[in-house]
Amino acid sequence: MCGLTGFLSLGDIGPRLDAEALLRRMAGALRHRGPDSAGVWSDREAGIGLGHRRLAIVDVSEAGHQPMTSVSGRYVIAFNGEIYNHTQLRAELAQLGRSPAWRGHSDTETLLAGFEAWGFEATLKRAVGMFAIALWDRQERTLSLARDRMGEKPLYWGWQGGVGGHARTLLFGSELKALRAHPAFAAVVDRDALALLLRHNYIGAPHAIYQGIHKLEPGCWLQVSQAQPEPQIHAYWSALEVALKGHAEPFVGSENDAVDRLEALLKDAVGQQMMADVPLGAFLSGGIDSSAVVALMQAQSSRPVKTFTIGFHEPGYNEAEHAKAVAQHLGTEHTELYIEPAQALAVIPDLPKLYDEPFSDSSQIPTFLVSQLARQHVTVSLSGDGGDELFCGYERYRLAHKLWHRISKVPRPLRHLACSALQLLSPDQWNRLIDVVESALPAKRRHPILGDKIYKGAGLLGSAHFSDLYWGLISHWPDPAKVVLGSSEPTTILSECSASLMPGLSEVERMMVLDQLSYLPGDILTKVDRAAMGVSLESRVPMLDHRVVEFAACLPQGLKLHDGVTKWPLRQVLYRHVPQALIDRPKMGFAIPLKGWLRAPLKDWAEALLDPARLAREGYFDVAAVRRKWDDHVHGRRDWQAHVWDVLMFQAWLDEQARKDHLP
Repeated sequence: MCGLTGFLSLGDIGPRLDAEALLRRMAGALRHRGPDSAGVWSDREAGIGLGHRRLAIVDVSEAGHQPMTSVSGRYVIAFNGEIYNHTQLRAELAQLGRSPAWRGHSDTETLLAGFEAWGFEATLKRAVGMFAIALWDRQERTLSLARDRMGEKPLYWGWQGGVGGHARTLLFGSELKALRAHPAFAAVVDRDALALLLRHNYIGAPHAIYQGIHKLEPGCWLQVSQAQPEPQIHAYWSALEVALKGHAEPFVGSENDAVDRLEALLKDAVGQQMMADVPLGAFLSGGIDSSAVVALMQAQSSRPVKTFTIGFHEPGYNEAEHAKAVAQHLGTEHTELYIEPAQALAVIPDLPKLYDEPFSDSSQIPTFLVSQLARQHVTVSLSGDGGDELFCGYERYRLAHKLWHRISKVPRPLRHLACSALQLLSPDQWNRLIDVVESALPAKRRHPILGDKIYKGAGLLGSAHFSDLYWGLISHWPDPAKVVLGSSEPTTILSECSASLMPGLSEVERMMVLDQLSYLPGDILTKVDRAAMGVSLESRVPMLDHRVVEFAACLPQGLKLHDGVTKWPLRQVLYRHVPQALIDRPKMGFAIPLKGWLRAPLKDWAEALLDPARLAREGYFDVAAVRRKWDDHVHGRRDWQAHVWDVLMFQAWLDEQARKDHLP
C-alpha cells in the first residue's frame, strides 16, 4: 500500500520550476500512506512528473522502490495497491517467453512486464487486486491512470492552472492534499459536490469537493497526453454489467453446490490476500462477514491469526463480546480495546486531516480506532467489507421490499395520513416505548434505535415508486440544493435509478447493485482506506475479489435472501467453521453514540462551527435551515445527528484548509 501523485503540464516543465522538489513536496503530503521510502521521477521536456511514497509490504528491499522503470525503459510507473496473483502472472509471462531477468519479487515489476507483453488494459483485466496506477509511456508520450474494479484504492485527477502564470497542468494523486501542494491548484469549493455530501454523507465518484477535480470511477482507466489533453476514459470492468450478466446466466447447481463454490472462491481470495512480507492480521467484529474472513484465514494458517476489535461501554453499541467469542472458538490471537468516550472524542479534531475531503459517516471514528489498534501489532489487516452489498445483508433491503409491497396497494392519501400518525411520536419517544415492550425479550431479539427507523420509515410512506422509497432511505437532507447556497445537485446513477437501467433485476437486486456502484466505494471503502492509511496500515478486502463478486452476481436472489434469512450462502460457509449460535443475532453496525455526544461533550465544539455569524460570513449554507436542525437536536426535540454531522464535517474540513493556507 502506498501513495502516488504527479502532474502532466502542457509544454515542458520550464527552467524556473524545480520539478523534483515540487514532486517531493506533493509526495510528502502522502507520507502517512508510505512511511518507508519516497521517490520521484520527471522528464522536463515531456512535462511529466511522478511522485511516490512506499509502505513496503511485498519485497521490502530496494528492488521494489518506485517510481519504477520497465526493463525496456519504455514505461515508468507509480503504483498503489497489491496484485494478489502477480506470481501467476509471472508464470504466464515465462510461458510466453516474455519473462525478464527479474530484479526482485515485487508486484510493481510484474505489472510493468505485463504492460510490455500485453498492453495496459489487457494487463488490468488479468490482474486480481486493488490498485491505483499512474503509467507514463515514454514512447507514445501518454499518461494512463487506472483504478481497481470495486474502488478500494482512491485516485483523484483534474486539470488546473492556465491562469496567473501557471501552465495548464493535469494533477493526480491518491489524496487531495498531494494536489494542493502544486502551485497550479486553485482550491475552489464545488458547491454542487457539497450538496451531494449533504444528500449521502460522502461525495461519490466522479465528483470531488474542488472544482475541476474528479475521482476516477472504479473499473476505469483514462489516457491523456499533451497532444490530446481531453482525457479518454474507458471501462475495463463494470459491476453493473456483471450484475446483468449474472442475472441472465444464473448459477444452476444445488444449494450445497453454491455454498461449496463460494467457500472455494473465498478461501482462494483470502489465501492470496494473506501474501505479505510483513506482519498480518484481521479486523474482527464478530459479525458474519469478518468472522467468515477470519475463519478462512485461520483454516489456512499454521499459527494463530492476529485479530482486533474495539468495544464501547455504552449499551447498544458494543460488539466486542461477540468478537471475543468467535476469536476463542477459532483460536486466534485476539486483541480488544474498550474505548472510553474521551478516546473517541479525541479523534474528531483529526478527521479533516485523515479524510482530506468532507466525509460524514460517523463510523469513521471507530474505524480509525480499530486501525490504530491493529497497527500496533501488524502492517496489513484483512476486513470483511462487501458482504452486505454482495449477499443482501442490509436490513433495509428486506424492509424496503416488504414495505413497498404493502404500501403500494394503499392509496397515497391514506399513506400520508399514516405517516402523520407515526410521526406524532419523536424517535426518542418511540425508542423508549420499544424498550419497555422489548424488555422481556432475550437480548439478541431486541432492536436498538428501532424508533429512529420507524420515524424515518414513516416518511417513506408517500413514495410514488420503489425508486423514490430507496432514494429516501439513502438520503440525509431531502433537498440539499436548498441548504447549500448557489448549488445544483448533480445527477448521479442513484438519482437516475430507474428500472430501465437494470432490465430484469428485481427491486432489491437494483438496490444491491446501486450500493455496489455508489455507497460501497464512496462511503465504506473510503472510510476504511483513509482510516487505515492514516496510521500506515494496509487494509485488504477479500470479499471484493472480482471473482467472488462475479459469482455472487450469478447466485439467484432467492438464495441470498433465503426464507427471510439474509446472506444465506455466506452464513452456510461460516457455519462450517463457527457454531451458528455464536453468529445469529440482530445486525448492529459499527456505530458510536453520536446523538448524545452532540448534546453534551461535543456541544461547545459544534456550536462554534455552527455559529450563525460564521455560517453567514462563509456563505455556504442557509443559516436558518442549519440552525433549525441543530436547535432541534441539541434540545432533544428530534434526532438530527446525521444531518448535523454532515454540516459539521464540512465546517471542520473548511477550518483545516484555512489552517493549511496560512502555514508558512
